[in-house]
Amino acid sequence: MAQRLIVIGGDAAGMSAASQARRRRGRADLEIVVFERGHFTSYSSCGIPYWISGMVSGPEELIARTPETFRTQYAMDVRMRHEVTAIDLERREVVARDLEGGGEVRERFDDLVYAAGAVPVQPSWADTDAGGVFGMQTLDDGAALRAWLDAEPQPRRAVVVGGGYIGVEMAEALIERGLAVTLVEAGEQPMATVDGDMAELVAEAMRGLGVTIRTSLPVTGLEQRDGRVSAVVTAEGPMPTDVVVLGLGVRPNTALAEAAGFPIGPTGGVRVDRRLRVPGLPGVWAAGDCVETLHRVSGMPVHVPLGTHANKQGRAAGINIGGGYATFPGVIGTAVTKVCDLEVGRTGLREREAEAAGFEFVSVVAESTNRAGYYPGSRLMTVKLIAERPSGRLLGAQIVGWSEAAKRIDTLAVALWNGMTVDDMTALDLGYAPPYAPVWDPVLIAARKAVDALAALDR
Repeated sequence: MAQRLIVIGGDAAGMSAASQARRRRGRADLEIVVFERGHFTSYSSCGIPYWISGMVSGPEELIARTPETFRTQYAMDVRMRHEVTAIDLERREVVARDLEGGGEVRERFDDLVYAAGAVPVQPSWADTDAGGVFGMQTLDDGAALRAWLDAEPQPRRAVVVGGGYIGVEMAEALIERGLAVTLVEAGEQPMATVDGDMAELVAEAMRGLGVTIRTSLPVTGLEQRDGRVSAVVTAEGPMPTDVVVLGLGVRPNTALAEAAGFPIGPTGGVRVDRRLRVPGLPGVWAAGDCVETLHRVSGMPVHVPLGTHANKQGRAAGINIGGGYATFPGVIGTAVTKVCDLEVGRTGLREREAEAAGFEFVSVVAESTNRAGYYPGSRLMTVKLIAERPSGRLLGAQIVGWSEAAKRIDTLAVALWNGMTVDDMTALDLGYAPPYAPVWDPVLIAARKAVDALAALDR
């Protein structure tokens, strides 16, 4: 009798796991059943803002593989619009509800991959039946927002609540659509994934794009008129709007796992080992935005919901299910985004994270240019490094700049991953040509400045 693999969740982690297991096990040896409650498989949720703005013409451009592709080319039983409602570990079964056809099914498993992803953080005031309020997590969410923006009467004003990656990117997308946009952030700054001095550079760029930014201002409610949102409510009064986009971040989607008895870590994600096995539950695996993982610098458990990690985790789980051996060694939190032409990158620890982890450190900020100063198109770039004292080991880095900035964070991520010191980094043999970098690359300039700062403290 063929072994049976059940996968809960048909996006990055789940389909990567299923695909890798299929490649390593013959069709006669492994039966794969995938349950996905949405309308799409293997899509890029990170591309949704660019679909909203019109830069990407349609959702099909964001889909890597369709359900039919998985069915025909990978011999998987992919059941769309099916929501798993229970996991019975004792009977080794899952219970799923058909969201369109009705009815309920029970399916047995030998191996189970829990890849339920994350769900948007939604405060109680956002639980409304008023039209025009949108989370932004799935292609279905994007389709709903696109339909609202295209319908008559067309919205003229938008409020984005939350200044993280999705909030910043959606603010830009809505500006591109011609709406007047206000971003409301409860904290002191938008883009809290970088330190305050670097976040201010992002805020300046957003204001230059036409976004109104209101910080230290929590939203407490919504007003509606004729079944449509008409304002968000704050301590400073109502803020009129025709559409509200929630950019308050996400949390691990673990309600089903927790009800079944999966171990849940301090970040709220499912605990897994390096091979993506759920401890204490033989044959049960978890991967993607629903799990917590190890931060390689701080040594602390973290929840970092990114498609890069989800794909790698799913791949490792699938290799192991298929009889191979693979591990996921942790993360360092590398991420990039943009605001108009301003590029933002970060990796490793921010200052407050380094403090929380107990490190003594120095921080330096270095300004340089992306190209030789005399070359046409040269633009400013700001690099921030955080280095451990007294060892000089790189703990974190952030970059904000106008061109060729974001991908320079990859150089710093490799240095961080391999435990390099800022002194080591000053001798990195980086490429140079006037159209691409000054003779001293901004990364090298920042490393030299960090070495000098460490030396000054040790005198």
